[in-house]
Amino acid sequence: MVESDLQDADLIHPARGLWPDLPDAFGALATTRRGGVSTGPYGDGRDGGGLNLGRHVNDDLEAVEANRARLRARLPGPPAWIGQVHGADVVDAATVQPGGPVRMGDASIATVPGVVCAILTADCLPVLFADLGGKVAGAAHAGWRGLAGGVLGQTVAAMRAAGAGEITAWLGPAIGRDAFEVGADVLDAFEAALPGQVEDAFRPYPGRPGKYLADMFLLARRMLARDGITRVHGGDRCTATEADWFYSYRRDGVTGRQASLIWLK
Repeated sequence: MVESDLQDADLIHPARGLWPDLPDAFGALATTRRGGVSTGPYGDGRDGGGLNLGRHVNDDLEAVEANRARLRARLPGPPAWIGQVHGADVVDAATVQPGGPVRMGDASIATVPGVVCAILTADCLPVLFADLGGKVAGAAHAGWRGLAGGVLGQTVAAMRAAGAGEITAWLGPAIGRDAFEVGADVLDAFEAALPGQVEDAFRPYPGRPGKYLADMFLLARRMLARDGITRVHGGDRCTATEADWFYSYRRDGVTGRQASLIWLK
């Protein structure tokens, strides 16, 4: 394992007061755009190297691999990177092998210590899950399509099928309620998914008829509550407005990807 140049200050540590009921059996991290070697639009936003972890965004692949190596040095095993498609399929992270075929899905679970569930985002909502009994970890990628399509509920169902009891969740950095402009199609999708529960999550955009500002964190909490998950933390970091901390596709177009990760120790 290489020694990481990634500093604690470059990372978000949910277990350090941000996720108070996360059991000691789990480790969790969220990366930012800081602490890497990528340059240009993939940099750290402060004229330094950025920790872009996405191979599919036209960054220099050697830089991406160097960034991934820095992250890997902080983890008990290789991240189970999956092919995210804005759907609701859940993958067993233990079946994702480095150098093996890409497993397609938008969530993963783990029941084996050292297997790392990993999600890449740049505005979409990453949600980390842990059961209070310390048996099952989970991570989900919830863009608005996946969120409305039930990816969080599918992840919870997969965790319960794997032996999880009561589950707690943490909402990682995503585009916030004052930046996420959407159209009526998004409102309609959530009205279908959560009848009678979404009006306060969509504010009309001043001066832009038919446009709304959507609160994805609130929508996620409602979706989780529907599946009996009420221990929910986080949801206070905005990728779009915190430009010196996070990559944001909505803000920049060409940009990198940060990761949210969880594992059993």
